[in-house]
Amino acid sequence: MSRRHLGIFTAAVLAAASLTACGSGDDSAAAPKTLTYWASNQGASLEADKATLQPELDKFEKQTGIKVNVEVVPWSDLLNRLLAAATSGKGPDVVNIGNTWSASLQATGALVEFDDAALQAVGGKDRIVPAALAAAGAPGKPPAAVPLYSMAYSLYYNKKSFADAGITAPPTTWEQVVEYGKKLSTGGKWGLAIEGANPSENAHHAFTFSQQYGGEWFDSAGKPTFDTPQNVSAIKRYVDFMAADKITNPSNAEYAQNQSVSDFANGKAAMLLWQSAGSNLKTQNMPADAYGVAPVPFLASPPAGGKKVNSMVAGINMAVFKHTKNKDGALSFVKFMTSDEEQTILNKTYGSLPAVKTAASDPAFSAPEQKSIQETLVTTAAPLPQVPEESTFETLVGTAMKDLFADAASGKPVTEDSVKAKLTDAQQKMR
Repeated sequence: MSRRHLGIFTAAVLAAASLTACGSGDDSAAAPKTLTYWASNQGASLEADKATLQPELDKFEKQTGIKVNVEVVPWSDLLNRLLAAATSGKGPDVVNIGNTWSASLQATGALVEFDDAALQAVGGKDRIVPAALAAAGAPGKPPAAVPLYSMAYSLYYNKKSFADAGITAPPTTWEQVVEYGKKLSTGGKWGLAIEGANPSENAHHAFTFSQQYGGEWFDSAGKPTFDTPQNVSAIKRYVDFMAADKITNPSNAEYAQNQSVSDFANGKAAMLLWQSAGSNLKTQNMPADAYGVAPVPFLASPPAGGKKVNSMVAGINMAVFKHTKNKDGALSFVKFMTSDEEQTILNKTYGSLPAVKTAASDPAFSAPEQKSIQETLVTTAAPLPQVPEESTFETLVGTAMKDLFADAASGKPVTEDSVKAKLTDAQQKMR
C-alpha cells in the first residue's frame, strides 16, 4: 500500500495509535518472555473469545515460559489498529488478520515474511492447506502470514420460523430470499439480519454480489473500477434488503460487532449470512438442530458475465510484526497455534476448518455446517483481489455501504444514482 493510500486512514490511524499504547512498546511487550497478541473477534463476544483463548495461552506459557497477553479486537476497529501499528512501529508482536488484508499489510513492509526458513520454523509449508496459504500474501512473494482458520459464507435459517411460515426449504435465489423474508418479517421479527455498520463485512458481500452481477472491483492493471453498472447493481441489491424489500430491521444499520448473529440466535431474525456461525450460536444457547445451513443464494437470472460465486475465500491468518523484540518467541507462538492439537481445539470451538492438512481428519469437521463450508470453498468461492489496495477497498466501499444503510434506516431513498455517487466518491479517494 502506498503512502498516498495510507493517508486515507491518517486520522483514524493516529487516533488508534494513541489508544493502543497497551502492548505498544511498553516494558512488558518488550520483555523477552512476554508477547502481546491481538486476536480477532470470532465468537459471540470479546469476552467469549478471551475465555476460549486463555487456556490455550496458559498452555503455551507452561510449555515455553513465554507469557502471552491477549486483547480481542472487534472487527470494526481491527484494520485501523493494524495500520496504526504498521505505520508507527509500535503495537503487538503477533496479530490475527483477515486473509483479505494480507497483501495490503504486506505492502507496508511491517510484517515478517514467511520465507522457507520461517515456514519451517512454524512447522513446514507442506502441512498448510495450499488454498489457505495462497491467501496469505501477494502473488510472487513469500506469505506475510500463516493461515489459522479457514471459512466461507453460508446461509443460516431458523427451522421453526420457516415451518411456521409454511416455507419447506431454504432459498436458493435472492428473489426467494426476498419472497421468504417478507413472509418472515412479522410480529416484531425480521427476515434477514445484516451487519450494516461493519465496513469489512459489507465489502465481503460487495465482492460476492459483484461477482454474481459480472463486476470487478479492480481491472487487470490493478486500477479501481468501483462505480461500474455491475457494481452499482450489486450494492443496490444488497442494501435493498433493508431499503426496498423491508426484510431487514433498520436498526441493523448500526450493527458492527456481531449483533446480527445475536438477533438470529435469539429468534429476532430468521436468516443470516455469516462465516462459520455455529459456535457463536451455541454460545448463545441456540441448539444446532434449531437452524439449517445452506449455500449462499445466487441470482435467479444472472446477467451476461455473471459468475457462479457465492462466497469469498474467507479465513483468519496470523502475522508477526517486524518490530517485535522476541521474533523467535513470536514464531514459536505461531507454531503452537497452528499445531495439530490447537488447530483441532480452536477450529472445533469456532466451527471453522483447520488450515493444516493433518488436523482436517477429525470427525468434528465432518458436521453438516463444516461440510457446507468445505463444499463452498471447493466449488463456488473466489479470493478477493490480492492487491496492495485491497484493504483500502474494504474500508472505502464498506464505509460507502454503511452510509447507504444509514440512509435506508432513516427512510432516505437508495437509488442507483445515490449508490453510484457513493462508489464514485470512494473510487476518487483511491486515486
